[in-house]
Amino acid sequence: MKQRSRERVLDRIRQALADRPDTLEPARDYLSTHTPDTPDTILNLLHENLADYRAIVHRTTETELPALMAELLDRHDAHTVAVPPGLPAAWLSATTAEQHHDADAPLTPHQLDTTDAVVTSCALAIAETGTIVMDGGPGQGRRVLTLVPDLHICVVRAEDQVVASIPQALPRLDPTRPQTWISGPSATSDIELDRVEGVHGPRRLDVVIVTQYG
Repeated sequence: MKQRSRERVLDRIRQALADRPDTLEPARDYLSTHTPDTPDTILNLLHENLADYRAIVHRTTETELPALMAELLDRHDAHTVAVPPGLPAAWLSATTAEQHHDADAPLTPHQLDTTDAVVTSCALAIAETGTIVMDGGPGQGRRVLTLVPDLHICVVRAEDQVVASIPQALPRLDPTRPQTWISGPSATSDIELDRVEGVHGPRRLDVVIVTQYG
C-alpha cells in the first residue's frame, strides 16, 4: 500500500513538471554591494571600518609614502623591519631602521622574534567589512612575517586594491593561493571576556591608504 501511494505521488509530480524545462536557472539578481559606487564613499567606509577594528589608518600619496613610513616606524620605536620579497624599495627609502630582507635566505624564527615591525602590501581591501586580504603575492611574503613582529604596516593602493564588498572581492582573488583575511590587530577575548591584543599576531596594525595624486 505504501509503495503504491508513493508511486501515485511521484507520478503526479512528474505530470506537473512535464512541461517544465529540465533545468531551472536560479535567479541571481541580488545586490553585490550596499555601498554607493563612488571612490570617496568606498574609501571613507574602509577607513571607518578599519578604525572600528582598532587599526590605525593613514592616507597619503605615492610621493609622500616614504616619509610617512619613516615617521611611523620612528613613532613606534621600530629599529628593525622585516621586508618581504617584491616590496618596492622606495617605500622604505627614507627610514633609518635596519631592514631584514626575507629573500633567498628566509629570516629565522630568532631573527623574526627580534624584529620590531614588518611592512607589506596586500591583495585587496574590502570596505564594507574593514578587511585586508593577503595571499602571499609580491610585497606580502610568508604568513609568518605578519605574525611575529609586534607592528604590521600594510600599504593599500586606493586605485586598484579597494573594493566595496566581499562579492566584489571574491572574483578577483585566486582560490588556489593561501589567503589570509585580516580585520584589525590580533586580538582575543577568550579569558574572562577581556580583550587582549597581540596574542596570535601583531599587537598593532597600521594601514596606509595610498592614492596617486593625493
